[in-house]
Amino acid sequence: MKKTVLVLMAVVMTTLSNAQEIKQVPQISVSGEGKIKVTPDYAIISIGVENTGNDAAEVKKKNDQTVDAVIKYLKGLKIAAADYQTKQVYLHKNYDYNKKKTSFIASQQISVTLRDLTKYDTMMMGLVDTGINNIQGVEFKATKLAQYESDARKAAVVNAKAKATDYAVALNQKIGKAILVSDNSQTNFPQPRMYAMASMKESADGMPQETLAIGEIEITSNVSISFVLE
Repeated sequence: MKKTVLVLMAVVMTTLSNAQEIKQVPQISVSGEGKIKVTPDYAIISIGVENTGNDAAEVKKKNDQTVDAVIKYLKGLKIAAADYQTKQVYLHKNYDYNKKKTSFIASQQISVTLRDLTKYDTMMMGLVDTGINNIQGVEFKATKLAQYESDARKAAVVNAKAKATDYAVALNQKIGKAILVSDNSQTNFPQPRMYAMASMKESADGMPQETLAIGEIEITSNVSISFVLE
């Protein structure tokens, strides 16, 4: 029994000793950031049509006519069928208690992916002509986003390693292998710088109208790394 206790104590002491050695490894922890800025190469445009009237069937019919015109127009622009989709269909009965009247509101939203941004002005003017009366917004995207995110992560690691090296040199030491890596990335899509795309139309002064500012997508990666300090 005494021998067993001694063996257990030896195991515990060895474990504690190893734990202390791990904790006592000199190390340096730094953060790094990598940023990649790219120009978007396609856009997702949200459009819609809304009609109000006293008859539900009539307002829906007006919406259906506009949507039919939109789809035919997009086909004429050679927009792939996979690049436009109905996102919402809405029909609401509204009662005005003051006027004691009932009315109906019908709306439909469509999302259009435009892969050729040079067609933006032409497409938007054509869509307005079809009868849409609601544009929710334009979201710019990049087709190689996964590759750009990878590049940003690599840049963040390089940035962190450079910081660690600066500190180590100042201490007359050098960094060793990485022993802990934490990814703190969050992808955002700010547009800090704006580029204007010229329209095919001209303004009153004869200069091309600039109606689309596509900006830049900024992909940011943040990482925390602990290196062995030698």
